[in-house]
Amino acid sequence: MISCDINCDMGEGIGNDEAIMPFITSANIACGYHAGDETTMQKTVAIAKKAGVAIGAHPSFFDRENFGRTEIKDLEPRQVYDLVKAQLKIIQKIVAEGNARLHHVKPHGALYNMAARDPALSMAIAHAIYDFDKTLVLFGLSGSYLISEAKGTGIKTASEVFADRTYQDDGSLTPRTRPNAIIEDEEQSIGQVIQMIKHGKVTSTSGKELPIVAETICLHGDGKNAAAFAKAIYKKLKDENIDIRAV
Repeated sequence: MISCDINCDMGEGIGNDEAIMPFITSANIACGYHAGDETTMQKTVAIAKKAGVAIGAHPSFFDRENFGRTEIKDLEPRQVYDLVKAQLKIIQKIVAEGNARLHHVKPHGALYNMAARDPALSMAIAHAIYDFDKTLVLFGLSGSYLISEAKGTGIKTASEVFADRTYQDDGSLTPRTRPNAIIEDEEQSIGQVIQMIKHGKVTSTSGKELPIVAETICLHGDGKNAAAFAKAIYKKLKDENIDIRAV
């Protein structure tokens, strides 16, 4: 049986976490640098634990003003290492207080996209995770440096694909500055998810079919249709006899 994880970015103050939680298997919780605070993290950890959802850290650049989606290019790899490790310490403290366990790490926004194409940044993130807790799983863009560099350190990885984003011919996500970057049609989203999981391919915005590894599907919690998409995707995977479980 084919299996796949469904993850969602949470604890970002959108207000739909509880509605989405029944339809995912992994929650990436904001660590306060782009969104959230201690109270938000505590609440989200508690909701995830109750639902039996794997708890992950969602570290980012320190950029609350731009929701962590603005590239910061003057940071050295060592600074990125420190940035990620600091956020892991923050979320780990709250997870421990909630008698739960930290399972994975997924970088957020601009940090994620920059690392996906920069081996030095990817390596810095991977080393921060390894040095903090080498049992944690790194979620990274399928086919990117986030996956290849992390594997070189020996930590576990999960190749991530997106239910609500379109792809370019090189396998990267379409920048949010472009009008076709976000998938807002439910049927289009479901079709892309099934194509990626069952056929190992995704169709780019130019119509090119690209090979892709889909171990975990991301749905952005701040999308206007996030709760409806989560429910519809979950149901479709069940109908297709795809086993939905955490990595």
